[in-house]
Amino acid sequence: MVSNFAFFYQCIVIAGSEPSFRENIQHILSAKGFENLVLAANGKKVFETLRSMARTPDKMGVMIIHQSLPGCQVDELCKIFSCNGQDQDIPIIVVGEDTSDWQQKHGLKSGCLVSNLPDTFRNEELATLVNLFLTIKNERCFRLKQEERLINELAERKLLNAKITYLSTHDELTGLLTRSSLDYKLRIILQRNNNINRNGALLFLDLARFGLVNELEGFGEGDRLIVEVVQLVRRTVRSDHLFARLGYDEYCVYLDDISASAAKKVAQRIVSSLIDFRFISGSTCYNLTVSAGMAMVLSDKMISHPEELISRARQASHLAKDLGQHQVWEYNERDPQIQKKNNDIQWVPIIRTALQDDRFFLEYQPVINLHTGKISHYEVLLRMAGQNGVIHPDEFISVAERTGLIHGIDLWVVEHAIGFLDDLPPEMNHVSLAINLSSQAIQDESLLPAIKQLLESTWISPNRITFEITETAIIENFEKAQKMILEIKSLGCCFALDDFGTGFCSFNYLKSFSIDYLKIDGQFIRNISNDETDQVLVKAMCDIAKKLGLQTIAEFIESLESLNIAKRLGIDFAQGHLFGRPQTMIMKDESIFTRDLSIFNDSDSFSTNNH
Repeated sequence: MVSNFAFFYQCIVIAGSEPSFRENIQHILSAKGFENLVLAANGKKVFETLRSMARTPDKMGVMIIHQSLPGCQVDELCKIFSCNGQDQDIPIIVVGEDTSDWQQKHGLKSGCLVSNLPDTFRNEELATLVNLFLTIKNERCFRLKQEERLINELAERKLLNAKITYLSTHDELTGLLTRSSLDYKLRIILQRNNNINRNGALLFLDLARFGLVNELEGFGEGDRLIVEVVQLVRRTVRSDHLFARLGYDEYCVYLDDISASAAKKVAQRIVSSLIDFRFISGSTCYNLTVSAGMAMVLSDKMISHPEELISRARQASHLAKDLGQHQVWEYNERDPQIQKKNNDIQWVPIIRTALQDDRFFLEYQPVINLHTGKISHYEVLLRMAGQNGVIHPDEFISVAERTGLIHGIDLWVVEHAIGFLDDLPPEMNHVSLAINLSSQAIQDESLLPAIKQLLESTWISPNRITFEITETAIIENFEKAQKMILEIKSLGCCFALDDFGTGFCSFNYLKSFSIDYLKIDGQFIRNISNDETDQVLVKAMCDIAKKLGLQTIAEFIESLESLNIAKRLGIDFAQGHLFGRPQTMIMKDESIFTRDLSIFNDSDSFSTNNH
């Protein structure tokens, strides 16, 4: 509320033709503390004063006007300035007529800020009336301002709520739909399309090189790049198409009521426009690479959830990227690559659960020294306990390698294999193991420190452990493989090259690796008794190994005939079902696998040299 103290500074107009009238009222109000008093002898002066305060109506207080004021129709003045019920209303006290129905007589509304006094008014009566009118005026002004402020606050709050709602459904930088709002709109579209048989297509755009601009030019330039790209795509698609930003460099466009061929043309136009796009930052020019995936919404094939549609389009974009830059690929559930990715998706939670719940276990298959007929060591073979039985690594290792879960599996195998050796009784301290490492182990910088720590904590002799890795993995990562092999050998462990022969184009690389064993790929052993070509190739491998001071191991020895051939060709070690199947335990009596050496007595000139 406004304090009465403010009354004394509001303007009070005293208007009358007689000087004595003006001076008398001036004297009365001055004695009561009012200071801002304006005297007017005619209507002209009154209107001049009102015009001067037109922009500050709150500074205008009360007008005290004699009824006989020349140049002024008092009743009309009252109607104009005192009867609108607004904060700009000016209270008027009319002096000179003493009738109780004065307002009604002059056609004034009840409740307006107008009152009348006789010429013979009392001083206190005038002062009281002035105070009353100023109080009413200021209270009304205060109330109306409060209402105006409340209206403004409500408007601002509505605006803020609208902005919050907008930002919750739209990307702040680009104005595109967010992932959640795209899900919501797609859900409605899918329900509608399933009911009215209407086709559509979702495009998934995977853009590259955004990160390069951020790193080299800063986030401000990166944001500018995003805005320019979005504007470019907007010009390529219709305004009624849904356009959403899923991530920093992932975008979706939903094309409604469109055929597959037409949708692919739109996708190709988008890709072409992005290929031609150049982003200039300072003196540097950047171009983008883009891969587009397309998933159709067909009326005869129901899709129940937006996530399924987005996942299909994303998978197609990944296949487009695998094919090369700037490709458009349409999702087809019969596509072998799609089936492979879907298989990966199904296997990932199974592998993760197996790691978390310790559902992996190890089996051990003996490796026989063909010169002595005794067990040289055991190969460690990984297995997974499934709901319907044992799952072999052929079913899940490739998935684990593609999805990055293989590093956890490698570490699990190493930990449990070394732990197995550590738990053996003292009389079995001669037992050695060959541990397979995945093709991705070369990339895992944490594996070697883990092996070193396990050897130090268990006191297992490192020469009881041989690590195996495939020839293909070594050739593909030549320098890293060379470094890892040297580091493993420096710990005292041995190293074997598994699946040897798959990279038969050149053996020159063997001179660069400090390995102990060549494990000949099984494709050359399985049919060795019936295929002379395989025999020639295996003989060549054995000769090369001997020249390099390496020993050879043959897998898949399943018959006496293949055993005899392996021995004749110069293979040093062998394993297979002829000697023993993989088992979860190691037998103390090693001769159980060689059947009192009778299988060797049937072969050519058995040697008793120890190796």
